[in-house]
Amino acid sequence: MMNCLECGEKILGRSDKKFCNDACRNAFNNKQNKDSTNLMRNINNKLRKNYRILKEINTEGKTKVARSKLDGLSFDFDYFTSLKVYKNGSEYKFIYDYGYKMLEDDFILIVRNKS
Repeated sequence: MMNCLECGEKILGRSDKKFCNDACRNAFNNKQNKDSTNLMRNINNKLRKNYRILKEINTEGKTKVARSKLDGLSFDFDYFTSLKVYKNGSEYKFIYDYGYKMLEDDFILIVRNKS
């Protein structure tokens, strides 16, 4: 017979059970993940905001926009999910399926990858 990893109570039931109930299991796991949770939550919020901005602007599948417009919407250029460099040297930063490429004269090309 084991004791609950969270509260120390005796556990009844299966021999491989680690927690006496769901509340103890959740509390234990939340404590384990606490350090990274705030950092991850903040990063995911920035990615979600960037994604929404690109999605709202790019309604045609491909859109050219001034960088100042994205700046005005508080787009954070430091946060993206992947970087793709094509054979011709074009570099696109993607946030999931929406990508953008820096153009000349402070313009940005926004695309959607439908694959």
